[in-house]
Amino acid sequence: MTKYIFVTGGVVSSLGKGIIAASLGRLFRSRDYSVIIQKFDPYINIDPGTMSPFQHGEVFVTDDGAETDLDLGHYERFTDTSFGQVNNVTSGRIYQEVINKERRGDYLGATVQVIPHITNEIKSKIVAATKQFKPDFHIIEIGGTIGDIESLPFIEAIRQFKSEIGIGNAISVHCTLLPYLPTSGELKTKPSQHSVNVLRSYGIQPEILVCRTSKPIPKTEREKLALFCSVPKDAVIACRDMKSIYEVPLALEAQGMCSVVIKMLGMEERTPKLDSWESLVSKIKNPKKSIKVAIAGKYTKLSDAYISVVESLKHAGYADAASVEIKWINSEECVDYSNCKSLLSDVEAVVVPGGFGVRGIEGKLNVIRYARENNLPFLGLCLGMQCAVIEYARNVAGLKGANSKEFDENPVYPVIDLMLEQKNVKGYGGTMRLGAYECHLKKGSVAAKAYGKEVISERHRHRYEVNNEYIDKISEAGLVFSGMSPDGMLAEVVELPNLDWFVACQFHPEFKSRPDKPHPLFKGLIDAALKRK
Repeated sequence: MTKYIFVTGGVVSSLGKGIIAASLGRLFRSRDYSVIIQKFDPYINIDPGTMSPFQHGEVFVTDDGAETDLDLGHYERFTDTSFGQVNNVTSGRIYQEVINKERRGDYLGATVQVIPHITNEIKSKIVAATKQFKPDFHIIEIGGTIGDIESLPFIEAIRQFKSEIGIGNAISVHCTLLPYLPTSGELKTKPSQHSVNVLRSYGIQPEILVCRTSKPIPKTEREKLALFCSVPKDAVIACRDMKSIYEVPLALEAQGMCSVVIKMLGMEERTPKLDSWESLVSKIKNPKKSIKVAIAGKYTKLSDAYISVVESLKHAGYADAASVEIKWINSEECVDYSNCKSLLSDVEAVVVPGGFGVRGIEGKLNVIRYARENNLPFLGLCLGMQCAVIEYARNVAGLKGANSKEFDENPVYPVIDLMLEQKNVKGYGGTMRLGAYECHLKKGSVAAKAYGKEVISERHRHRYEVNNEYIDKISEAGLVFSGMSPDGMLAEVVELPNLDWFVACQFHPEFKSRPDKPHPLFKGLIDAALKRK
């Protein structure tokens, strides 16, 4: 029978519940247990696909085309497992499905209420994920902070679920903050006590307490937390601030958290196999070299907007025992081409990531031009590839005025156009080309050599594509279209093989990178950057 772990958070938001859930998943995997992780988000949006990155950070895309919370990226990277639509559930999706059932008459005339109809729908999502993956352990993270009105239906649903499946089959892990007061030199436990009391008022007694803290937890405070929160002493786990999120699984393992969970759930304890993870963390903590990579975008004030890109660059660095420093460049600062030299002169590589809208586009084009003209290793992602095509068309292929119809309805040369399948699409949520699609790479190309194969599968999230009417003209000028969809209708990869590394792709390779398995395109970029340095 699948065992369930519910992860909640209290005191403040952004405690790192997602990293705790992902780390616990990693520890289960190290013991050869299968595990899945679900994220329940209390906002009313159906998914984060239409939300500004400034509001919610990156939108993570799964193989099956789900636009999900960025925590799904952490789940996949830590557990090396591909998840999907069923792994991210929002209040909006729950309410939408309940209302659809009511309109169809599925409730046989009953008054539709939060209890039992909304809570039953939430529980059905838990069961559906379990049936799909059939894991040994199923971790469910509840978004938000205990006390929020928005998350109450989810809290009530997991209270019901725990009682329905019986004692010993589910536990609750509550994450809290232990603030440190410098004036008294103390860690304060009262906020955590109050948070647990609020959780208890909803009918849930946590079995494990994970305390985010900047200082070690003294014995007296640990005993106080155990006493007043009614958890065993060995179930009070400290989660210290760390330089790398990949240190967290080892820190939790050192305190025996996974063993405590396994014991509470009546499962067999197994010897963890963490050698490879320990080796990874050793490389992270003891780099032999360092490089600086620029990310030129328009959401640079919030690094979470590009979190998978950042992590993928770091993964590639780990493989070479190198630390990667990120230099954030607001593309709007590069609208004047003369600024590119001063902004990019101290970096060894540059990435132009995905995005939407015309703001900052001319700056991205200038960044790409600077990289091309100065043989600065470059990687373009989604919109970054479209910009690379526009820049090359304008400045090399002689197509002055080339642009995308996303930014100019009537460009002189529409080298980027709306996809044919998107012409009659109405609405924005979930309507793009989404999820995993095959791509065929040209034999002997830079991309094919990086992947080590000629047929790949990558995740997409876009509406616009290279206009096939201009491919021949741009190709004649030297830009190689080295990756195409199986039917040859969609340009997927472009490159300039005469440069050290100039590759851009229509898909999002950052979604498939893993800390111990860097993505080939990011690895190629970092290798070229190290060689340049």
